[in-house]
Amino acid sequence: MADIPAARHALRVLKFVASQSGPVRAATVVRSLDIPRSTTYQLIRVMQDEGFLVHFPEDRAYGLSPLVSEIGSNYLRTQKVSRLAEPLLAKLVKRTALPVVAHLGVLHNGDIEYAVKNAAMRAPSLVTDVGVHLPAHLTATGRAILSVLSHEQVRALYPDVASLTTRNGRGPRTLRDLDDILAETRARGYAVETGEITPDCASVAVAALDHNGYPAAAVGLTFRKMAVDVGIWPQLGAAAQISAGALSMRLRGKI
Repeated sequence: MADIPAARHALRVLKFVASQSGPVRAATVVRSLDIPRSTTYQLIRVMQDEGFLVHFPEDRAYGLSPLVSEIGSNYLRTQKVSRLAEPLLAKLVKRTALPVVAHLGVLHNGDIEYAVKNAAMRAPSLVTDVGVHLPAHLTATGRAILSVLSHEQVRALYPDVASLTTRNGRGPRTLRDLDDILAETRARGYAVETGEITPDCASVAVAALDHNGYPAAAVGLTFRKMAVDVGIWPQLGAAAQISAGALSMRLRGKI
């Protein structure tokens, strides 16, 4: 296994700072971890710039930033939602009786992370494995979540964007294009993506809401366009709505 000293030192510094009851001076880090002084200060400066450490000038010391806690909270939240969703996705795939892949997508900044996947027999092989990140505006699960957010929240995810990322030459190119797609999604009741991720596949998805009405995740179904008649897509959208509704109830502690 390759060893990258700078990365290893940075992680050791983070672990050490996290283990302390209060802010830590750089000299203490140098002495405790036996990392060269110049290297320690360089690492601390970089971790400050990237938002992982904050400086307490009165104490001439450093501590973890809220970003680290946010990352941990996001991980725990994703794990909780995934566990609640797994049996629902299995039932969804079985209920459709079609060669589909059911997904659970969670929004992270402007990306969708796929947290759960359940595939039927003869379902297509997809790039959307667990842990994969894709631009939210290109995916059905992402569009389902974005359609629930306010206009201001969507704009906050895409600050100063002149043109949006596309894949396979398809997908919305501007924020106005995305606004139109999200409006169509709200009117339809479920999101649709056709060929933006995998050319011969399409997806439908619906957001699941937590107790604050925030879209905690989205339930999606992906299938080959040639294998599922377009007239059946609304039925798949309705099936995703049922599963997303059930997940919403679980997230609110009502089941």
